[in-house]
Amino acid sequence: MTRNPDMTAQRVTANLHGDDEAVSGADIILRVLAEQGVDTLFGYSGGAILPTYDAVFRFNEMHADRPERQIKLVVPANEQAAGFMAAGYARASGKVGVFMVTSGPGATNAVTPIADCNGDSVPVVLICGQVPRAAIGTDAFQEAPVFNIMSACAKQVFLVTDPAKLEETLRTAFEIARTGRPGPVVVDVPKDIQNWKGVYRGQGVLQFRGYSDRLRLVAKGARLDEAKRAAFFDFLARSERPLLYAGGGVIASGASAELRAFAERYRIPVVTTLMGLGSLPARHELNLGMLGMHGAACANYAVEDCDFLIAVGARFDDRVAGGRPEAFASKARAVAHIDIDEAEINKVRRVEWSHVGDAKDALLALMAHGPIERPASGWAAHVSALKRDHGMNYDRDNAAIQPQRVVEMLGEITGGRAIVSTGVGQHQMWAAQFFDFVAPRSFLTSGSMGTMGFGLPAAIGAQFARPDALVIDIDGDGSIRMNMGELETASTYDVPVKILLLNNRGDGMIRQWQRLFYDGRMVVSDKALHRKDFVMAAQADGFEFACRVEQHDELDEKLRAFVAFDGPAFLEVMIDPDADVFPMVGPGQSYANMITGPFIASRSDPQTASDGSASDMF
Repeated sequence: MTRNPDMTAQRVTANLHGDDEAVSGADIILRVLAEQGVDTLFGYSGGAILPTYDAVFRFNEMHADRPERQIKLVVPANEQAAGFMAAGYARASGKVGVFMVTSGPGATNAVTPIADCNGDSVPVVLICGQVPRAAIGTDAFQEAPVFNIMSACAKQVFLVTDPAKLEETLRTAFEIARTGRPGPVVVDVPKDIQNWKGVYRGQGVLQFRGYSDRLRLVAKGARLDEAKRAAFFDFLARSERPLLYAGGGVIASGASAELRAFAERYRIPVVTTLMGLGSLPARHELNLGMLGMHGAACANYAVEDCDFLIAVGARFDDRVAGGRPEAFASKARAVAHIDIDEAEINKVRRVEWSHVGDAKDALLALMAHGPIERPASGWAAHVSALKRDHGMNYDRDNAAIQPQRVVEMLGEITGGRAIVSTGVGQHQMWAAQFFDFVAPRSFLTSGSMGTMGFGLPAAIGAQFARPDALVIDIDGDGSIRMNMGELETASTYDVPVKILLLNNRGDGMIRQWQRLFYDGRMVVSDKALHRKDFVMAAQADGFEFACRVEQHDELDEKLRAFVAFDGPAFLEVMIDPDADVFPMVGPGQSYANMITGPFIASRSDPQTASDGSASDMF
C-alpha cells in the first residue's frame, strides 16, 4: 500500500492542531511543552515513554518549514546526565529545564538530579513514563513507585491517573517549578494515558489550594510597609560594621543589579555563598568573595567582625554556618534575613529581623526608604585591610603545575566572561576561589548535594540554553569519570563546550581529609595506579581538540588554543597531586579556628586540624 505524503501531513497537522478533534495524550504533552516555551528536551527513551518520544518526532516533522518552532531532542548516555543537562539549561538561562525518561530504571536514574535541583532550588520538570494504570502495583516489567520515591526529594510529584487532567497537570507542573522558591517537579504519566485520545483545551491549571494560598500569603507579605522598613534601617543606622551575605536566591530572583545598588548606596561589603557567586562582580570593591568552609579568609574574618549581618537569599547551611551555628557571626548584635521560603527563617540561625519575599522586590522596597545617617567607623578601611592581608594565595614557586594558577590563567584569558560548570571536589573549590566571575548565572555547580559527575552534562545543557556563550567545564579526574559517556554527547551534537580536566590522579578532596583527619591512610582515594587515558578517550569520542599539558611552559599556549577552538575541546592538565584547598574550616570548628594553610596569612593561631572530629561534618 502506497501512502500519500500530503494526506499523512494533513493527519499529523489535524492531530496536533485541530480545535475539537481528539489527540493523543502524548500529543497533548508536546502541545503544553511548546506552549511553555520549551525549545530543548533532554532524555533517554524506553517502552513506557515511547509514545511521547514519537510525538516529538511528529511535532518536529510538522514544523519542518519553521525550525524555530521545533523542540530539540538531546539524547545523553544515561538518564542522570539528562537531568543534569536540564539543570544546566535552567541554571544558565533562568528558564525551566525539561527532561524525559522511561519507567523503572529510567526513573530511578533520575532521582539524583531531582534531589540535586531540589537542594539548589533549580526549576526543572521531569516527565516520566509509567506502566499502564492497570499494571501499577503488580511488579510489572520496569515498574517503579515513582511517586513514593520522588516525593522525598522533589518540590512536587504528580501521578496522572485521570487522563482528562493531563493537560492541566503539566501546565501546573511548570507553574510550580518556576514560582516561589524554584524547584523540580515530576509528572509520572502511565503509558495508556499517553495513548489515550482527548481534546486539547489550551488553558487551565489544577486547583492546588495549599500551594496557591502560600504564594498569595508571600505576595501579600512581600509588600514591605514603612514600619517594617523603619525597623530594618534602625538596625542599620546603629550598625558600625554591617555585612551583606548573598546566596543563590539573589541569582534566582534576578536581583544582582539590586544587590549591587543596595551595597553601593549604603556602602556595605558583600560576601557570597558558593551558589551566590556572580551576584556581584568578583573585582567589585565591596566584594570580599565566597564565605564558608572553603571561603576566602578575608570573607570569613569579615563575618566574624560584623555587628549587623544581612542575609539575602541564603539559608545558613552547614557549609557556611558550620557545625556551630551559634558561633556564626557571633559578634553581630542583629541578624536580618530575607528569603522567599518562610521555612528557612530561624531554621538554623535566630534572627532579629526577617522578611519572606522575593529578594529583588525586597531590596527595591528597602531602597525606597532613602538615605540614612550612620555612625562614623573604620569599617571600610578594616575590610580593605582584610582583603589586602588575607586574600587568596597559593604556592607560586612550586615546580609542579598548581591548579589555582590554571584557573587564574583561564580567568585572565576569558576576562571572567564564561559560563563555568564544575564537578565536585577540590577542582570545584579552586574554580570558586580563583575564577573572577563578572555576571550572574555564570557559575554552575552542585552545591547542596555535592554530586560528582555534574559538570560535563551541566555544561552541555548550559550550552544549549546559551549557544553564543563560552561554556567551560572545569572538572576533576575522579568527578568526570562519573559521567564520561557525555563526551560522546558533546561531539555527536557538536556542542562547543570546553572541558578543562585538572588531573591529580585521585580523589583529591578525600585525600586531603585523609591526610588531615585520618593519619594519612589513603583508602580508595589514590587512583595513581588506574590506567585511564583521558585524552585518548576524548579522541575516541570524536574530539578534534584533545591534548595534555604536563609542563608550565606549555600551559599558556595550550589554554589559549583550547578556549579559541571552534567546537568541543578537551584539555587535560596534570596538576600537583599534593595541592590542597585552603582556607578550610575544620569539622565542628568556627571561623575563629579557620586553617588558612601555608600561603594565606592567618590573624590568629588556629587549632590544628586534628582537634576536630572528622565525623562532625565532611
